[in-house]
Amino acid sequence: MKQTTKPAPTAQINKKGRPWAAWLIIVAGSGLLVLLMMFSITRGAAAIPFFAVGDALVRFDAKNTQHLIVLDLRLPRVIASALVGAALAVAGAVMQGTTRNPLADSGLMGLNAGAGFALSICFAFFPRLGYMQLILFSFLGAALGAALVGGIASLRRGGATPMRLVLAGAAVSALLAALSQGIALYFDVAQDIMFWTTGGVAAASWEQIRIMAPWILGALLGSIALARSVSLLSLGQDVAKGLGLNTAVGNGLCFLIVLILAGASVSVVGAVGFVGLIIPHLARYFVGVDYRWVIPSSAVLGALLLVLADLGARTLNPPFETPIGALIGLIGVPCFLYLARQQRMGL
Repeated sequence: MKQTTKPAPTAQINKKGRPWAAWLIIVAGSGLLVLLMMFSITRGAAAIPFFAVGDALVRFDAKNTQHLIVLDLRLPRVIASALVGAALAVAGAVMQGTTRNPLADSGLMGLNAGAGFALSICFAFFPRLGYMQLILFSFLGAALGAALVGGIASLRRGGATPMRLVLAGAAVSALLAALSQGIALYFDVAQDIMFWTTGGVAAASWEQIRIMAPWILGALLGSIALARSVSLLSLGQDVAKGLGLNTAVGNGLCFLIVLILAGASVSVVGAVGFVGLIIPHLARYFVGVDYRWVIPSSAVLGALLLVLADLGARTLNPPFETPIGALIGLIGVPCFLYLARQQRMGL
């Protein structure tokens, strides 16, 4: 009888990957992102023509009001939107791969709430901290939120299953959000943290980008370097060990990457969820399950989503702004309910 050999797990991943689709998303998506960013700069309470945007970038005139709006207000916020969108999407992709949890997301797993809790403590007790210190506190808060979620989900027999992680994340996020609001009210700093509660990039500045960009770009490059490890971990811890991966080191590095991406993002835009939930699923639909393609594709798609959401936030009800978190939630909640139902049914 002729024996058939089962393909190796890595070969199965490579077979299911679609590099051509990934390159199409990366190249065409990056071009579309640049065009969308340029278009976004022209829209808002004050409409600015395209030629004025180019003129401001090439021949800046400090006495020209349109030039000031472009360089001091709109350009920083579209750059921040692209960076944060890419960061949140990649953080979600890495979390979903390493935990094998299709519902994993920095917002659903307590990282965003933990970072927000740390920021509320900073505003209440250390109001003169610089932005660099706020980012570091965001990292610590995100780590606290993730540790609480993982610890609570692991208490029962069977360990931290995907649904237990989501339920624990919802409980921890609600607790930390309530504590943040209590601190804000008691110490009269509610106005200072309201922006982080609703989510948005309206207050993004060049100083924030100067400090935030190296962290996010470094973590994005790190996630691409760890993409093969994420692919192996997505097969399970035992399989990854059998294929020669040091799972302790791999999990630790991936967790550090997620903390940096989530902490830096929350310090800028606040509580914006569902980006890391939706985008990785969309990327896997197009490019397959190989995280060497999922991660860069998620970065481009996440940047596109948040730049588009910021554009909607400024144009839906001018001159007022709609919170980005609310706009993305309109898409994210139905997607979460669908994925949760699929997970419950074991699909």
